[in-house]
Amino acid sequence: MPQARTDGDVPVYDLVGVGFGPANLALAIAVSEHNAIAGADDVVTAHFFEKQPAFGWHRGMLLDDATMQVSFLKDLVTMRNPNSGFSFLSYLKDRDRLVDFINHKNLYPLRVEFHDYFEWAAAKVDDVVSYDHEVLAIRPVTQDGVITHFDVSAKDATGAVEVRRARNLVLATGLQANFPDGVTPSEHVWHNRDFLHRVRELDADAPRRFVVVGAGQSGAEVAAHLHERFPQAEVCAVFARYGYSPADDSSFANRIFDPAAVDEFFQAPEDVKHRLMAYHGNTNYAVVDHDLIAELYRRVYQEKVLGTQRLRLINVSRPAEVVETGDGVRVTVESLTTGERTVLDADAVVYATGYRESDPTALLGEIAVHCRRDDRERLSVGRDYRLDTDGQVRGGIYLQGGTEHSHGITSSLLSNLAVRVGEILASVVDRRTPSIPAQPEYAAIAAR
Repeated sequence: MPQARTDGDVPVYDLVGVGFGPANLALAIAVSEHNAIAGADDVVTAHFFEKQPAFGWHRGMLLDDATMQVSFLKDLVTMRNPNSGFSFLSYLKDRDRLVDFINHKNLYPLRVEFHDYFEWAAAKVDDVVSYDHEVLAIRPVTQDGVITHFDVSAKDATGAVEVRRARNLVLATGLQANFPDGVTPSEHVWHNRDFLHRVRELDADAPRRFVVVGAGQSGAEVAAHLHERFPQAEVCAVFARYGYSPADDSSFANRIFDPAAVDEFFQAPEDVKHRLMAYHGNTNYAVVDHDLIAELYRRVYQEKVLGTQRLRLINVSRPAEVVETGDGVRVTVESLTTGERTVLDADAVVYATGYRESDPTALLGEIAVHCRRDDRERLSVGRDYRLDTDGQVRGGIYLQGGTEHSHGITSSLLSNLAVRVGEILASVVDRRTPSIPAQPEYAAIAAR
């Protein structure tokens, strides 16, 4: 990757990214491919900070049999550059599984396989990321009263702090685990984000009962996994619906994930945006794959026939109270129709209650006041995913995530990832004046 120039002792980059999950990984790849064919004056210098010690994506839910819910063609690059050497098919070829995958006749790889693909791709651009670095602050750099650059301070595992200067920021800080009000994670109260890490600590014969809260894909996967892994334990799935609802993955409905749908959503009036999200929320939110629903129903019915019910679906209900008991947790479940309460003593309660968008401006400090907001106090974002700022900010601040209100349902999903990073990179390049000269070794990454 091209070398950044320096301003005194501080390296200066065209862009610095905060977070290095799939979103900024895809951006790093887009930058490397751009640089591989760019002239010396048109290359883009970039660096990324990631607080995890290595690349990781939802490791707590990498169940052995869980599959992706998007096609492998919606990988890190294909929708932007079908000829890329960073594609999932290139990964399969490198792993000597391409023929096997073709014979499998499946668009949806195992989740553990796609994670391995991400790790494979991340290793090819590891020279542009500092792992085990937590971003502490982002401070403005001003010239003639205008913020032209941003100083990003990050602390490594030893406590040492380094600063890198950016003309543009790309914030991809991911999603935060969502718990209902009043619920605090603990030894016996988990979010499904940490599921596998927690489960591995348990003796297979020890647990007596689990409670799983949530009716979406993760909740169904957790319930199925616990039911199979702990054959002596009862698994109680608690949710407000009558049952698990199927995901709408039909061909026409999937057009909500098309790149063109982002343009249409962005231009739509606010009431239309609201209706579109309501119409098509069942393509992504609180829904479950058809096959998994059928499998869970099969298990429930089989147990009724055999008279040994271990998988209990407690529908139209909610956990009204959750109390730690020292060696477990006591969950009081309340029926939403009758108000009747049932007490369940469990070894653990798993909340598969989704995620919430983190505040992308939390790290911006005094810069945040220059970010414009709409009449609902939501961040105002341009079509190129660049935050709208007042005249005192010349540097660019781009968001990967946190733009569902402006760009639609794909804001935090993989579906439009490859196209989105191409648009962000194009915006950075188009707005850049003058170009930053760089050393000629930029092409080396293309050959890796």
